[in-house]
Amino acid sequence: MSATADPADKSNPAARLGFEEGQIIQELGYDEDCDQDLREGIEEITGAELVDEDYDDVADGVLLWHREEDGDLTDALVDALEYLAEGGLIWLLTPKTGRDGHVEAHEIADAAKTAGLSQTSSVAIAKEWAGTRLATPKASKTGKR
Repeated sequence: MSATADPADKSNPAARLGFEEGQIIQELGYDEDCDQDLREGIEEITGAELVDEDYDDVADGVLLWHREEDGDLTDALVDALEYLAEGGLIWLLTPKTGRDGHVEAHEIADAAKTAGLSQTSSVAIAKEWAGTRLATPKASKTGKR
C-alpha cells in the first residue's frame, strides 16, 4: 500500500492538476503567499518534495507562481521550459481576479504564445490562486523543426 495520496481524492486540491506518483515537479516563483495546502497536496500525490530553481535535471512538470510585479511573464515561462521533460506541463499559478498581483488573462495568453506554449485549461485551484495549464505544442514533441 502506498503512502501517497490517491490522485482521484477530491479533498486534495492538487488532484485536479494531473500530477502522478513518482513525478519530479519543479517549483518556481515560491514566496510566503503561495498556497501551502496545494504544495503539500502535490507532494502527497507525487511522493516527492517539490524541487526549486536550483534543480538542474529534467523535471516532469513545473509549478510556476507568478504575480504581476514578478517581472516579465514570457521570460519566466521560457525559464520554466529549461529543464522540462518532453511532454511535460507547466501549471502557471496567478492570483485570482481582484487579488494583489493579479495577471490579466490576455497577458497570460500572449506570454504563453510568445514562449511557444499552448494554453489548454484554467482552474480555480486554491483560495487565492488560479491555475493555467500550459503545454508544449505537439509539433515540438515529434522533433519537427
